Amino acid sequence: MNILVTIDANYMHPVKVMLHSLFLHHPEDSFCIYLMHSSLTDDETRRLNDYIERRGHELQVITLENHHFADAPVIKHFSKEMYYRLLAYKFLPNSLDRVLYLDPDILIINSIHDLYQMDMANYLYAAAYHDRTPITNINKLRLRPYDVEAYYNSGVLLLNLTEQRKHISEQAIYEFVEVNKKKLILPDQDILNGLYAKQIKDIDEVRYNFDARFYYYYKITSKNKIDMDFVINNTSIIHFCGKKKPWYKTYYGSFHSLYKHYERFAFHSVNK
Repeated sequence: MNILVTIDANYMHPVKVMLHSLFLHHPEDSFCIYLMHSSLTDDETRRLNDYIERRGHELQVITLENHHFADAPVIKHFSKEMYYRLLAYKFLPNSLDRVLYLDPDILIINSIHDLYQMDMANYLYAAAYHDRTPITNINKLRLRPYDVEAYYNSGVLLLNLTEQRKHISEQAIYEFVEVNKKKLILPDQDILNGLYAKQIKDIDEVRYNFDARFYYYYKITSKNKIDMDFVINNTSIIHFCGKKKPWYKTYYGSFHSLYKHYERFAFHSVNK
């Protein structure tokens, strides 16, 4: 399976935890990890390569020049690298027909085979729609000129590279940023939804993009069906959305202990 990550040095630690959880739950699979970046040092990429190779997988590094998204807004805990997933089709090898993008603030706790292999005919992306009515309505209002019916989370994206090479315009992306620069709150996500929401295949958020902040929301709205046992046995991807991250000492949340468990073994199961 081909996996895409786009990070700067601040996310080197959590991306290793994410990758460890991915490898752990797919012992019979081989992975090629594509890293897109513009600021990591040779030593940082070498250490990540060593980390991945020791676990029997491969790293391919794609270094972008700084002019890409040089003028795009970077706010809060976001980095410029968040935009790179939008241009992945341009820089990944032409031989690839699909790649799964994963944010570094993720745990993989069950198989992602069904997600990776799903039929993507005529879609540019597959992603989860986080339906939190007040937030969703605000995001749709902000992007009203683009007639957004659903606002998708960009932290887990299956990319149909074959279709993207035909239909995505790099210039259109840059123009969207320029026109909407002052109202981009979740920048790369706003671009994704504003331009391509109608060409995104919907995936099950509980299974493939479970928002760790909203465990009790899922539980209540499902009438207690989606409890901790359900998540551990059925969810494949837990996503620690928002600015509060589980690798910070000040973090607290329903899945903090689970994250610390994976974090511990990510750095002790094989030499760092």
